[in-house]
Amino acid sequence: MNRTHRHALHNHTILVILLFGLPIQLIDINFYLILFSYGSIQPSTPFVCLLWWFIDYCFYVGGIVLMAWLAIERHIFIFYDRWVSNRRGRFLFHYLPLIIIVTYILLFYLIVIFFLPCENMYFYTLPLCGTAPCYEFNNILGMWEFIAHTGTPILLESIASIALVLRVQMQKRRLRQSNQWRRQRRMIIQLLLVTTLNIGINFSGNLILLAHLCGLSPEYGAEAQLYFSFLDYFVIFLFPFISLSQFPDLRKTMKKKLLDLMRRQPHRTATVTYTRRDIPMNRIT
Repeated sequence: MNRTHRHALHNHTILVILLFGLPIQLIDINFYLILFSYGSIQPSTPFVCLLWWFIDYCFYVGGIVLMAWLAIERHIFIFYDRWVSNRRGRFLFHYLPLIIIVTYILLFYLIVIFFLPCENMYFYTLPLCGTAPCYEFNNILGMWEFIAHTGTPILLESIASIALVLRVQMQKRRLRQSNQWRRQRRMIIQLLLVTTLNIGINFSGNLILLAHLCGLSPEYGAEAQLYFSFLDYFVIFLFPFISLSQFPDLRKTMKKKLLDLMRRQPHRTATVTYTRRDIPMNRIT
């Protein structure tokens, strides 16, 4: 991604989401690898469990909330571009929402995981220390997290993405200015791909979680929820490829580097000499 792409307003939220995925890829996944290699969390201390929870919950949920804002922000860039045409508008409608979302997510999980006066349990031989942070067992905090951090953002992202496609089609037919919308096509396709990935993976797991919060016994759907929790990581792994696939120059650069790498590999030819002793005579009929 060149300097022009990095400074483009419509790419800033994408970059923040990519940054939120880095701690999960670099630290969260490594905790799993250490656990599977040694059979226990290393070092087996409460702080490591708290750190693992913070990274897993904070940055993954932060990505979900930011994706919802990404869908809403696309409406501003396409239909209300005058709002961000000056410095004050860019701060109010672009930078300030990002600052509020990032600050809120970081502070919320920092407080409820590290400073909330409740007792946690740690099982050092199980992934994520075998349980959830104690704040999730608080009815108010648990329900607030589900509604404000996962349920509502996924719903808003779905509605905003569908509404964006419908509004674009209606405006295209009404104004008959196909060239204008062709310039915005890349942003729309990028949003639809990201939304499909996020909702397609997160919807089922959150549906089971909602059923548990509404009174369904934790035994029902426990195994399915375990599979969905690991499936969630595909959002982190696939998001960079999907979001960056809409940059033609980046695709060309990656393709060129890949071809150069393949050309640099020397072609080796091995000469095999057979002797009478090497031929399996019992295979000859």
